[in-house]
Amino acid sequence: MAQRKSLWGLQMRGGTWHIDKRIRGRRVCESTGTSDRQEAEEILAKRISEIREADIFGVRPKRTFRQAATKYLNEANKASLWIDAMYLEMLEPFIGDLPLESIHMGTLQPFIKARKAKGVKNRTVNYGIQTVRHILNLAAGEWIDENGRTWLAHAPKIKFLPETDKRAPYPLSWDEQVRLFNELPAYLTKMALFAVNTGCREGEVCRLQWEWEVEIPEMKTGVFIIPGESVKNRQDRLVVLNRVAKAVVEEMRGKHPTHVFTYKGKPLKKMYGRAWRDAREKAKLEPVRVHDLKHTYGRRLRAAGVSFEDRQDLLGHKSSRVTTHYSMPELESLIAASNEVCGKNSRKTHAIVVLKQKIHHADSA
Repeated sequence: MAQRKSLWGLQMRGGTWHIDKRIRGRRVCESTGTSDRQEAEEILAKRISEIREADIFGVRPKRTFRQAATKYLNEANKASLWIDAMYLEMLEPFIGDLPLESIHMGTLQPFIKARKAKGVKNRTVNYGIQTVRHILNLAAGEWIDENGRTWLAHAPKIKFLPETDKRAPYPLSWDEQVRLFNELPAYLTKMALFAVNTGCREGEVCRLQWEWEVEIPEMKTGVFIIPGESVKNRQDRLVVLNRVAKAVVEEMRGKHPTHVFTYKGKPLKKMYGRAWRDAREKAKLEPVRVHDLKHTYGRRLRAAGVSFEDRQDLLGHKSSRVTTHYSMPELESLIAASNEVCGKNSRKTHAIVVLKQKIHHADSA
């Protein structure tokens, strides 16, 4: 029996059939994702039909959510993209194979039910829903194919789940701060002390690099300017150092060539983990999250009478002002405002870091 010929335009590479063919004057080079010849030929025939229908009748090619998710991950530029990737991996078994026009609240229900069955709260489920909604909005509004058409005609209305379980911010009192920080390991104590005195987010603390430090000789101090690609709101972030934050930075100086904060010689991706959970449990402060350190800083600034505009700048909130270009008097004002949150407890909290260092050095000796 004669062997059936392969449809022209398919090549086997690395165990997978790849399309390499000119279709209606346009070269198409892409993987079929299969090692089965018959399946590969069916995929090629489908692509030929899609391109023909798009050219002649204006029909949009069928694209799966997996294709859209892949495009998003390849093109997006945001500091927290790894979080989106994590949620997309969870969504993949439920909607990965579905065409974009088939994604709506109904087809998301299996994902929602599966997450709820594991005890996940609505707020966490909403992170996954938000990622889906963002990708569909891009597909309907920004992504243009080779035929000049958007990937999706219209983005569906996708609603978030009610967040009745949403936790309110938990700003720490001075006594609670001391209790929590006394239970943290030395490396986390320093990071937490820096965060609660600068208002930096968890990711900003973990990624803080020495090359972002800017010396101000006239004031015998310095600041950090975190580039926008490492900041949630994508704006360059000015980090002003009060007395306590400056002391923490000086203690970390020279310990790592690139990053300010490390653990066992390596930068961290996050502060929240087993060590943080254990510490807050021992301190009887179970509701406290890492982000509450930022809330604590903001509350203390407000209590000290710092103006709204200065609080915006010190907390790194998005603003119409160019917040990394200041005159010397403006910087002096911001540093003075930040020093207001040190108060009489600054020596006490700073002493915790020194004590932790001594314990660490003693254990390592």
